[in-house]
Order: sequence, then structure tokens, then C-alpha cells
Amino acid sequence: MRVKCVICDSINELDDDLPLAKKLRNRPIHTYTCPECYGRIAANTEKRLATGNFRFFRTSSPIDEEF
Repeated sequence: MRVKCVICDSINELDDDLPLAKKLRNRPIHTYTCPECYGRIAANTEKRLATGNFRFFRTSSPIDEEF
């Protein structure tokens, strides 16, 4: 299956049997990001988390519920 990264527009090949390929075929709302863009986003998120000014709402915590 040919897929296109939504950020850098690079075209990659995915094996048709992969769960990601099935998810992209059956649910068009899902988008594909190449491994390079995905890694860059993850690294930038980690940098923002390290500054202390960025609140990451992955799970609810008692501190977040007070506001």
C-alpha cells in the first residue's frame, strides 16, 4: 500500500498486512506520518515537556482537577 506523509509529503510503501495499513484503509480520518516526522514530533514534545511550561494532558491528575 502506498501512503503519503501529511507533513513532508514523502511517499512510502506499507505492507498490506500491517495493522496500520488496515486502519488507514478502513478509517479515512486517520492520517499517516513517516517515521522521520513522527520522531521529530516526539523529540520536540519531549523538549517542551522538559521546559516545565507545557502541560501534557495524557492522564488526569489531582493537580489538573483543581483548576
